Amino acid sequence: MAARRARTSDTMSRMTREAGARGPGRAAPAGAAAASRSGDDGAPAWIHRFVWRSLWKTVAVGIIATLGILIFIEIRHVLAVLVISLFFALAIIPGVEALTTRYPLRRGAAVGIIFLAATIALVLMIAFLVPAIVTLAEQLSSRLVGWMADLDRFSRGVIDQDAAVDAASPLLHAIQQWGDNIFGVLSSGLGLAFDVFTILTFTFYFAADFPRLMRAVMRRIPPERQQFVQWLARTSIEQTAGYFYSRLLLMFICGTGALFVMLLAGLPLVYAMPLALFMGFTSEFIPFIGTYLGAILPSIVMLAVQGVLPTLILLAYVVIYQQVENYVLNPKLSSKTMELNGAVAFGGAMVGAAIAGPMGAFMALPVAALITVLVTHSGRTYPLAEDGDAHEAPA
Repeated sequence: MAARRARTSDTMSRMTREAGARGPGRAAPAGAAAASRSGDDGAPAWIHRFVWRSLWKTVAVGIIATLGILIFIEIRHVLAVLVISLFFALAIIPGVEALTTRYPLRRGAAVGIIFLAATIALVLMIAFLVPAIVTLAEQLSSRLVGWMADLDRFSRGVIDQDAAVDAASPLLHAIQQWGDNIFGVLSSGLGLAFDVFTILTFTFYFAADFPRLMRAVMRRIPPERQQFVQWLARTSIEQTAGYFYSRLLLMFICGTGALFVMLLAGLPLVYAMPLALFMGFTSEFIPFIGTYLGAILPSIVMLAVQGVLPTLILLAYVVIYQQVENYVLNPKLSSKTMELNGAVAFGGAMVGAAIAGPMGAFMALPVAALITVLVTHSGRTYPLAEDGDAHEAPA
């Protein structure tokens, strides 16, 4: 007990000496701490830290966003090539799967067969159409003077014949020169050739390695989401391939019918073949108004070469075919390929053309159809109220 009292007394004496040593400066540490917790302007220090952190984060986000925009501007062409390649790959995947299912072929060999068939068709089309376009330009150029004279007599001198010939001859000369130099342009256009080669290469790998790519993507997705992603991929393939194959089939039907009508109306084959191809392509790959846009040039040529009655026959075919396509062909094909509202299709084509030009309009319809399917099959739905409930005031 005596020892414990001695230790307690020593402790109290030491604390008293330390308190006496601090003496009147005891409040100084508190003031120093308060000063450390506030700035020179009296604001708390955490506000300064928050402001500086916010400024640094804003600067960092601005730098990263600027670098991202600059990188996107530099690689936008590559991204466009990848998107186009993916579109064509999705379009040919059903054909690849059909070949690998029916015949003992690898996916790469099936893609090669489709590429070979498309190359042969393109070469034959160029071999037939380029001379036909050149001949058409030559014939139009040789007959232009006579047409202008007839038009001048019909207009009773309102139109200056020499001025009209001078205005139209550069266009005809350009068309003829384009036809003569088309093979040279294709061989010397290194940029275009590189883009085509790049698109074909990516299309080949996308189509040939599609199952492997899907497995790689699935490994990064939670199991509860994998079924939705697989359905989305399959729906994308169905919509894209359905649109592409249905348009090609309708293009063949429209072009073949126009070719026979023009031949029966007396138009020479050298005119009818390129005009039928132009009419079929424009009619099917430009929604709704494409049929009428595609009929303008053939009608003008028919009127200039054959006269009024054959032109009326061609226009009658255009009107009849448009009705048959709208009410017979399109419903049957769309029910098996792509379901898309007319207004959505037209608006999607306009938006695609505004964003990416003709290729954007070409790719817009399957994208719009895919978005429509996603909206239709996602989200919560509710039963409709009865018609009688609409006339009652809500509770």
